[in-house]
Formats: sequence, C-alpha cells, structure tokens
Amino acid sequence: MRWTTVLSTVLVTIAAGVAGTPGVAGAAEGPPGSVVQVEPISAAAALPGAADGYRVVYRTTDHHGAGRLSSGAVYVPPGEAPAGGWPVVSYAHGTIGLADGCEPSTVGGLGQEATYMDRWLRKGYAVVATDYAGLGTPGELAYLDGVAAGHDVVDMVRAGRSAVPELSSRWVVAGLSQGGHAALHTARLATTYAPELDYRGAVALGPPTNLDQVFALGMPGIPNFGLAGLTKFTLFTMAGLRAARPDLNIDSYLSTRGLELVRISTQVCTREVDKYVGGASVGDLFVRPLHDLRPALTDYLGVPTSGYDRPLLLGQGAVDRVVPLPLTVVFAGQLAASRTGVDFRVYPTADHIGTLAAAFDDSARFVDAVTR
Repeated sequence: MRWTTVLSTVLVTIAAGVAGTPGVAGAAEGPPGSVVQVEPISAAAALPGAADGYRVVYRTTDHHGAGRLSSGAVYVPPGEAPAGGWPVVSYAHGTIGLADGCEPSTVGGLGQEATYMDRWLRKGYAVVATDYAGLGTPGELAYLDGVAAGHDVVDMVRAGRSAVPELSSRWVVAGLSQGGHAALHTARLATTYAPELDYRGAVALGPPTNLDQVFALGMPGIPNFGLAGLTKFTLFTMAGLRAARPDLNIDSYLSTRGLELVRISTQVCTREVDKYVGGASVGDLFVRPLHDLRPALTDYLGVPTSGYDRPLLLGQGAVDRVVPLPLTVVFAGQLAASRTGVDFRVYPTADHIGTLAAAFDDSARFVDAVTR
C-alpha cells in the first residue's frame, strides 16, 4: 500500500467519523464526490491486474440535485504513477440487479466486465467503478435514470482521486449496456458538472437508446418482440421510475403479476429475477398503456442526441439481442444529424456481452489518443 494512500485512508476514516457512516441521517449531505468511508477491496471484488484496490462510499446527487450516497471501487495499476498521475477510466457496469448485496464493489460478480476493467489496468490506467447510488447504499437504485447515473460516474472520479491522490484529473468514461447508457449521460454533463476535472471522452458499448420511445408503447398484451430479457429490464425500469417519481403512481399501471414481479426485482440480483419471471411477457405486467407517461419516460430514460463536447466512441454488436443493432443505428444517425462527432463501430459477430472484448482494441486506441 502506497504511503500517500495510507495517509489518505487515515484522513478519510477520520472524516467519516465526523460525517457519519452510510445510513446515518445527514451522511449524504456534503460536496459531491467527497468521501465518507474507504476500506480495502474484498477478495471477491479484487482485480488481478491491480496493485491496490479500495471500496469507497462517497457523496453524489440524484436527478434533481439532492444528496445521495453511492459506493464503488478504486483500482490502481502496479508501478510508479507517471508525471501528473495515473489517467483514469471510470467504468459504468451493466445490469446486475437492484438489491443491496448485488453491488460489485463488495461481491464482485462482473465476469467479462471485470476482465475488461483489468485490461485497462494492464495498460497503465487506474480504474474507478461506481455501484450507482442505492445499490449497497441507502435508498433505491433509480435504474436507467441517466442523469443520476452520470452524477454517480463523475463523482466516483472525484472520490477516487480523494482516496488515491496518485490518480490524474485526466479521465474518460466507459460502459456497457446500462453502463453504456450511463456513459452517454456522463459524456453530456461531465464538463459542466465537474469543471475541475479534465474529462477527455466516452466509450459507450451496447447502450440502450431511444428507450423512452419504446417503453411508451407498453400496454397490456404487448409481446417481447424476441428481445432477450425485455420483461426483466422492464421490471427494473418500472421499479426505478417508481422510486424516482412517486408522483406518477406507477403501481396504478401494473397488473397484480406486475406488482409482484416489480417487488421481487428489488430484492434479488439479476440472475435470480429470471427464475421468477418465467414466461411472463411485458404485456403481462400492465393494466394500462404507458403512452401518457411519455414525457416522464423521456426525462428519465432519454439519451440526448446533441450537446456532447468531447470525443465519443459508440460500439455495437451486430448479433446483440438485448440491445438490438437497429436501435443503435438510429441513435448514431440522430447524432450525425445533430452534427455530433461520433466514431461508430459495429462488430459483426459480437453479442451483447461479447461487445466488450470485440471493442477493446478500438476502445484502447480511442482512449490512448484522447488522454495524451
């Protein structure tokens, strides 16, 4: 453990004793990115390419700017930091569930995503990885709330640099699936939300886009159209929207089966949700159409198609059945129409999770170029 990290850990622990621990009233109040608690990473969440690893609890803000607690991991590559510190990849993970006990910084379980993060460490990048607020911290996870996730990702960089001062202010965001959605929102707000950091660009892989338009079509009896996991992801989205917008009375749109499955979806991790979903389709979840929720869905789920001020790499697997290629092609076209510069890559043989490995060489060239 590095001397500066030891010192930082001591100072943060003292600060945590003053501010309170996670779950204590008032602990979320304070500057976004400030650290509440830091501890060594668990064996389950460790990465083989890291010289040091830490789990950090930190302050962030929700969609509307209210204080939240989030947590995440900080991984430091081996060797001495270069002049100016280790450049940072802030990784946003894909869907793993909504329940406490699913958070990667405690239990790991990211599989190929962990391998992807480890590859960045071996290239000489520090990696910070948010769990997202509400996953292992007080309150509920607002699943696919893009603005809130963007804040989580940015504030994870701030928190990582507080815990490990050898981290540079130069950073990029990368993410897959739910994390790709978060990466796009991060890219849109990074320079204004954290002007003291040196944000350089985004890698968004298999990001679900235009979902506000898709979910607005939800109604009783609608099928899943052959999309893998659509019922499960709909449950997560309804649970997140219900948590973020209690004024919408989301329960009034849900069938008896929908209410029960949404409840279960907040209590177990993703793979366990599959056991309960069985053959339920999206149409089985609803008793009312969602079309009158369109404005709220756009505010919550929608991904902006303009306003990006740093380079953007967009990667998509051609045989992805979770986030199908046509949705991402439409989004890439929307970016082009708004004259947003984007490097759009399609990987002909990659499925959803396989996009991570297929896109890594392109991602590495992109990140190397923007962080020089």
